[in-house]
Amino acid sequence: MFHDAKCPLERLLPPCEGLRNICDENKRTSGALELIDWTRRELLILAFDHRASFTERMFGIKGRRPTPEERKQISGFKQMIFGGFKKSLEKGVSKDIAGLLVDEEYGADILREAKKSGLIFAMPVEKSGQDEFDFEYGEDYPAHVAEFDPSLVKVLVRYNPEGDKMMNERQLNRLRKLSEYLQSVRKPFLFELLVPQTETQLTRAGGSKETYDKEMRPRLMVEAMEHIQNSGVEPSIWKLEGVEKVTDAEAVAKQARRDARRAAVITLGRGESKEQVQKWLKVGAGISGIIGFAVGRTIFWEPLTDYKAGKIERNEAVERISQNYIEFAQLWLNKKKK
Repeated sequence: MFHDAKCPLERLLPPCEGLRNICDENKRTSGALELIDWTRRELLILAFDHRASFTERMFGIKGRRPTPEERKQISGFKQMIFGGFKKSLEKGVSKDIAGLLVDEEYGADILREAKKSGLIFAMPVEKSGQDEFDFEYGEDYPAHVAEFDPSLVKVLVRYNPEGDKMMNERQLNRLRKLSEYLQSVRKPFLFELLVPQTETQLTRAGGSKETYDKEMRPRLMVEAMEHIQNSGVEPSIWKLEGVEKVTDAEAVAKQARRDARRAAVITLGRGESKEQVQKWLKVGAGISGIIGFAVGRTIFWEPLTDYKAGKIERNEAVERISQNYIEFAQLWLNKKKK
């Protein structure tokens, strides 16, 4: 079911602890990050770095900062998700392929524990809850990266190649600066790309978001990736919305590897139903260069809302989060073996 070996990735790396020590390997090598072949790894991320959407939809906090008591409650809910992740490891998901993505704002203690425990973990540096990418801590982001020393640094970017050209250019300028910084400190770059439809595109899709999603978004994703690469931004791993056609999955994986790059792709969940995410993962698992997933709300949302409503106890919520994550990990590993 899961990898039983202590280090299933050791055949790919010098003697170390697999992907968990990838940053140490980066610091030792004199080459660029692209020399690490991400397409030959596996990475299954439980993502819970949501901030603005989490506080608004889970706690009804909108247009203001949470109170100290509310912050404590939000952090407590994130600890429950982390508890589910740790329970999954106890049940057999390998630490060498399991990863977590959590924010500093509500998950600083989780980041510190993840580092101390030798877990694979990513942290975001983007400001949450806005359409245009910018840094959460302004020009101080290097200090925050240095403080927590994550396995990967993550951004979320909304970029439509047919969208607002001025906004796209501003975003690319900031992202180029970040990319160059991460290269300089040998830190892998996890790039979440969303391609929201424009009004014109939605009209062309007959007003159907589903049609846009299936027929237009895959092409636009590839085009957006090309724009980003051409601007001098070099992700190590692309975190992308899922696709339903094998040809579309092959296209994004090919674009990630353009011009001999060794960048890989993982599929995000986007808060979709379990059935939809499973469909995307089944497609991706069969494609070289797509190495895993980063799924969040599909795993933790329902257990947390049931707990908040008093329908279940905390321990049951943690157990259900764990089981949901394990199910996606099982699906991925079983499909990847075929």
